[in-house]
Amino acid sequence: MFSQQDSKPDWVFRNARIIDGTGAPSYLGEVAVRGDVITAVGPVGTILEQGTNEIDLAGLALAPGFIDAHTHDDRIVLDAPDMLPKISQGVTTVVVGNCGISLVPVQFSSEPPPPPMNLLGNAASYQFPTFADYAAAIASVKPAINVAALIGHSALRLAVMPDITVKATDAEIARMGDMLTEAMENGAVGWSTGLFYPTNAAADADEVAALGRYVSEHAGVYATHMRNEFENVLESIDESVATAKNAGTPLIISHHKCAGVENWGRTEQTLPKIAALAEEHPINFDVYPYSAGSTNLRADLMTDTYPIMISWSEPHPEMTGRYIVDIADEWGVDIHTATSRLQPAGAIYFQMDEDDVRRVLSSDLSMIGSDGLPHDVHPHPRLWGTFPRVLGHYSRDVGLFNLETAVHKMTGLTAKVFGLTRRGEIAPGKFADLVAFHPDTVGDLATYESPLQQSVGIDWVMVNGALSFSANGAPTTRAGRLVHRDN
Repeated sequence: MFSQQDSKPDWVFRNARIIDGTGAPSYLGEVAVRGDVITAVGPVGTILEQGTNEIDLAGLALAPGFIDAHTHDDRIVLDAPDMLPKISQGVTTVVVGNCGISLVPVQFSSEPPPPPMNLLGNAASYQFPTFADYAAAIASVKPAINVAALIGHSALRLAVMPDITVKATDAEIARMGDMLTEAMENGAVGWSTGLFYPTNAAADADEVAALGRYVSEHAGVYATHMRNEFENVLESIDESVATAKNAGTPLIISHHKCAGVENWGRTEQTLPKIAALAEEHPINFDVYPYSAGSTNLRADLMTDTYPIMISWSEPHPEMTGRYIVDIADEWGVDIHTATSRLQPAGAIYFQMDEDDVRRVLSSDLSMIGSDGLPHDVHPHPRLWGTFPRVLGHYSRDVGLFNLETAVHKMTGLTAKVFGLTRRGEIAPGKFADLVAFHPDTVGDLATYESPLQQSVGIDWVMVNGALSFSANGAPTTRAGRLVHRDN
């Protein structure tokens, strides 16, 4: 048995199949928790002291709480702090501020935020000129789950630059750098770009590297929605890696994919390329377990080579959940005209090949991230189903990898990549973020047609030593906090 201290535990979990988050084989054992920390872990029969609460987990797996490596939950953790879509999946920490999109430090007047910033809400949602303000809001609300935050490059550019269609000047880079420094000093874990998006596309590699150096000074990470995931995906990988090297930051490639029918199968090129580059520089990527993506409805993404479903539309809410080709046919117009009429809007793009998705999921470098859009009226099912889908469909049913590997991809690996040194593992001294689930029945129910469906098989979730979700309706407590290195 491994024990941190001998004082009476608040909780002792017995007879659990412990999947510790490291990728090591699971075993039958016991875990003790005191306050917000795991104090002892060992095989069955080794924790002799009784806990204030004794729970028999026979038949259940006990894992570290899942860390969602890629979210856009920046605002929803404040507006709906119970975070049911995530905590019901076993998620205990979300990484916000991805794709260059963050609530900090930009503010908008009465004008709607430009795409993709509108994915986080309206102008009133943007009320945090400094990261310290956002950190204070998290502490005040105390959401049900932990928050690890990135600062978005689009948010920085919109806060500083009168014209975002050009490269930033040295003075503008210095101002953005000061904002990044403030964020890192107040608990951000890194920053992100969304070079695919118009609010970020004018930034060249020099601008990105210059800003990345501010983050590197604080040992932060760099996550990027690359400039191109379609025909120029290989060139975008080269740009991303070179920029991260230049800045001195570890690289996270967001939602790695090969998008578009003409690019299906190209993960056979991208994955070996990334793996080789990762031998010389820290590189990982996140992936969601679906062959469709979702973002704003964009004219440049419009095609009839794969289905496109509308996830929301301001002028035509009645078209939510329908396919663009059917809408165009009903209106008697082409899909491009229909796209224009629906704006502003969001969409789900069935743009990936299942074999590519499986190859990315199987990579040793891949972490699990939902990339869910919680403000969409008809969201992609990944918002509610990502983690149970990996555990149930891809691990148990398809056999893509064993359960220990699946858990590692959503716990220990993710914690290591983001520098969350006391999360992601069941071990003494780690924070008590835990999930108990039924390995034989865990699974996702959310579908593209009915996306707001809670997954099954998650029994309960603990966050920082507090029971925060229970499938049987036991009393729960919100205990989430802003997390960063050693916290």
